[in-house]
Amino acid sequence: MKKPIEISVSLLSADFANLESEIKRSVAAGVDRFHIDCMDGHFVPNLTIGPVIISAIRPHTKLPLEAHLMIEHPWDYIESYAKAGADIIQLQVECYGQRRANCSEYGQWPKEIESVDVEALRRDLKKIRSLGKKAFMVINPGTALVKDVLSDCDGVLIMSVNPGFSGQKFMSAVLSKVEELKRMNFLGDIAIDGGINAQTAPEVVKAGAHVLITASYFYGTPNPAEAARFLKSLGN
Repeated sequence: MKKPIEISVSLLSADFANLESEIKRSVAAGVDRFHIDCMDGHFVPNLTIGPVIISAIRPHTKLPLEAHLMIEHPWDYIESYAKAGADIIQLQVECYGQRRANCSEYGQWPKEIESVDVEALRRDLKKIRSLGKKAFMVINPGTALVKDVLSDCDGVLIMSVNPGFSGQKFMSAVLSKVEELKRMNFLGDIAIDGGINAQTAPEVVKAGAHVLITASYFYGTPNPAEAARFLKSLGN
């Protein structure tokens, strides 16, 4: 059964000085979720949002909040983000297992993985679910799809840029992973994040993604409601 397009807007591109009004403006435009990029300056070369901001956002919307943990040792923080009010907690595969030599040290990005510790990843996905939250696996452009844990995932987020900053160029090569999930009849959410706009969204939807995470495309337009309508129309 074909799923309708859902729009998740990344608050990283919103006006942080007026976050409450930005949330209300986004809801009025017709978005379905809020995507919250949680970066620690170690896993990615940027420092952004922690649980305290999610706690501040939570009273201002009933829409699902996605906490994308771009942080080292995410297992130490799962409970904090759950208690803060995140509905969906998204774990980077690259935090589980042996990293490639060119990104194993501090200051080396993007993070890519040589081999995955499947049991450790599965343990944390199950922990998220045990807390009553939805568990997502996130895969960087240079990482292959980890099929062994799909049954433990409520969704898979395919990164179409190397994480760390908004406004990057879309990497079309990652669509093969989206297509693979579609061929496998994965029943959870198939999400994609990075460079999603009017030009790239149609091929993303054609490949099989139905959760579109958008940042600068949505918050940079004078008519966000029109942008939302366009993205949702791609599912028709």
